[in-house]
Amino acid sequence: MQSRRHFFLAGSTMLATHAAPSSQINLGVIGSGGRGTYVMSAFQKDPAVRVASVCDVYEPNLEKALSIAAKAQGNSPRAIRNYKQILEDKSIQAVLIATPEHWHHRMVLDALAAGKDIYVEKPLCQTPEQGTELVRAEKASRNIVQVGMQRRSYDLYLEGRKIVAAGTLGNVRMVRSWWLNNYVGQPPAAKLEGPLDWEQWQGPVTHRVDPDPLRFRHWRYFSDYAGGIAADQGAHAFDGIHLLMNASYPLAVSASANKIQKEEFDTPESMITIAEYPEQFLGIFTINYAAMKYKSRNDQLSQLDGDQARMDIGREDCKVYRQGEEETPAIVKTSARGFGFAAELHVQNFLDCVRTRKTPTAPMRLGFQACLVTMLANISRKSGRRVRWDDAAGKVLV
Repeated sequence: MQSRRHFFLAGSTMLATHAAPSSQINLGVIGSGGRGTYVMSAFQKDPAVRVASVCDVYEPNLEKALSIAAKAQGNSPRAIRNYKQILEDKSIQAVLIATPEHWHHRMVLDALAAGKDIYVEKPLCQTPEQGTELVRAEKASRNIVQVGMQRRSYDLYLEGRKIVAAGTLGNVRMVRSWWLNNYVGQPPAAKLEGPLDWEQWQGPVTHRVDPDPLRFRHWRYFSDYAGGIAADQGAHAFDGIHLLMNASYPLAVSASANKIQKEEFDTPESMITIAEYPEQFLGIFTINYAAMKYKSRNDQLSQLDGDQARMDIGREDCKVYRQGEEETPAIVKTSARGFGFAAELHVQNFLDCVRTRKTPTAPMRLGFQACLVTMLANISRKSGRRVRWDDAAGKVLV
């Protein structure tokens, strides 16, 4: 029996050397909720980054982000309440877009037209048509675009990809991925704590007259603004599958969901997606947000079923089990800094590419590839049919 091997990945070595102050990057932040502020703070770990402006339509979020940014850099960014003012500012080279999903498509197009480099949170867009338009727009520009799928820069996943590429697992014909949590029993949405520009927040979708705290705070679960939790987390899961398997765009997708348990939402919390790939494997993603709550390190896992070995990869570690030795992993890889460090690595990769003009780890086409699977899944779920994708034509075939 081969002895068990442990590899501890030195996450700190993955960061590029910080740029000199002469290569300062002025950043505009568009959307300063919890995720936007977190990623903004990751940007500020680079001493040559200055947050010049922060935009939000909800005053409490805006004020909190301004305070955090000022504390980190010693001076206050400008407070902006319409994102187009950031795009008009010639002194800003790059923008972080961390708004709800229904704004991504329009804001990314506008930022490209303004000549900005862009870090945009996932999922990239809401429809396949939007995705193909965004990919074309990026190709026609000279801008750097990084979609916020941090597994692309995460040392653990990059090591996992090497294992697969080396043939350690043999032929992999199925990848099974799952994500567990629970939002069915969560308390009612908290009341708004300050002014909200409700009309501007709704933007390009159907407008509702009165501000709705439920929709504002839980927009991910409403089809007006997002593809549901299966799309929100599925973009991460499928991007991880694509990275590990070096996969192309899907050939077809099928999906099925349970009856919605949280009746105030209109997207399901329990759903299964099956994607077929030209590399002759199936990517299967099951999400159940009506399960028990797990510790974050245990709430998700992808298992690559090879004919010689299986690889399990989660947030914090990667294990390979060889045939006939399923009880004890033959290979164990652990990130020294953990999954929380992945966002910092991803941001630093973007900043390095802004300075060098190299292609980042998660450009537009890969961001679209990940969310395309989830969009096809929602089409399949609603139609009750297997949905095919014509990659050459960039069209859905039902």
